[in-house]
Amino acid sequence: MAANRLANTARPAYHRPMEERAALIEDTLQRLADAVGDPQPLIYAHLFDLRPDFEPMFDMDSDGGVRAAMLETCFDCILGQAAGSPSPRFHLEAARIQHDGYGLTAEDLDLIFAAIRDVCRDTLGEDWTEKRDAAWTSLLDELARLTRETADS
Repeated sequence: MAANRLANTARPAYHRPMEERAALIEDTLQRLADAVGDPQPLIYAHLFDLRPDFEPMFDMDSDGGVRAAMLETCFDCILGQAAGSPSPRFHLEAARIQHDGYGLTAEDLDLIFAAIRDVCRDTLGEDWTEKRDAAWTSLLDELARLTRETADS
């Protein structure tokens, strides 16, 4: 009985924008998957268009395992940040440390998130609304802030 009462309790108003943003982000990624299946080739093609100098860094990734693992981490960060989880900070800190040896900056790490957003936007076409764009813009701004904070610590 008590659990039923809790389930019917409305969430505080301050949670609603975050929940709405999380729903938009999740919906975007689901629509991307529904439209293209595995988005990895599109995302990395776009990343390499943005930064051609990144492509040679993947020369030894002959089976795509490194790209897949990186993309999985990115999706974990995106979904975690959208849901308000603290885990993206730790993922980003680990990624920054791992990528220091390649001479990549915090700004360089942010590009993969921009590539994901761009591929989603291009795939959704007319279904990419101002509200969806605002959700992704705020999310990418937060991820960039976290990346810089981990670089400064």
